[in-house]
Amino acid sequence: MRIVLGVEYDGSRFYGWQRQQTVISVQQVVEESLGKIANHPVKVTCAGRTDAGVHATAQVVHFDTDSVRHRSAWTIGINGFLPESVSVRWFKETSDDFHARFSATARRYRYIIHNSTLRSGILARGVTTFFAPLDHELMHEAAQYLVGRQDFSAFRAVNCQANTPIRDLSHIRISRMGDYVILDVRANAFLHHMVRNIVGSLLLIGSGEKPINWIKTLLTDKDRTKAGATAKPNGLYLVDVTYPEKFDLPRKPLGPLFLAD
Repeated sequence: MRIVLGVEYDGSRFYGWQRQQTVISVQQVVEESLGKIANHPVKVTCAGRTDAGVHATAQVVHFDTDSVRHRSAWTIGINGFLPESVSVRWFKETSDDFHARFSATARRYRYIIHNSTLRSGILARGVTTFFAPLDHELMHEAAQYLVGRQDFSAFRAVNCQANTPIRDLSHIRISRMGDYVILDVRANAFLHHMVRNIVGSLLLIGSGEKPINWIKTLLTDKDRTKAGATAKPNGLYLVDVTYPEKFDLPRKPLGPLFLAD
């Protein structure tokens, strides 16, 4: 049978999602823990491969197994083997035509900026601190140039392996709650470092170094070297993955990430 899991993790503890030979990854600890429950090697496929330091409250994975276990084994059981920085949040049996990556119709990320002259001692691994004052309203206005079906070459990592830079971005919002500036963005898919590169450019606008229409110029020029630096991974969270209703997957709240759903 094919099983789908919702997985949450603190990415600061790992060198990204994807399994690697010499460093620890989220995929490795999930597969090893599942193998102990299934009593056979397990290979999982995820909705989106997050980079080193990037977090997830709503990663989705699937795997196949012939092992019959009580549903609690795939949640409470596996959590007993996982490190405290990783947790399975839900479980569902599904059909063979479900694929965690290719069945997804949209992904949603949030990026949290601690905008303060003093860094946090507790939240350092979960937010990105920016010391200069930021005008979140200017950032939001500039970000609206990115909405729609666009060529995001200016925000694509040099080593991105995607076949095309074209992505359909359905919304991007920047808001503030106290010292925290929150970017919320949803698209059909994202290029490598796309969100962090967008954030890096919007920070230049929010701090007054660049005008609002600079984002439009970057889209037109399609030149990564002209855009802002890649923002740090600390503040980035995969918070939602959308699938067709026929799969009837659980929908969980986005969690305590400063904004309501």
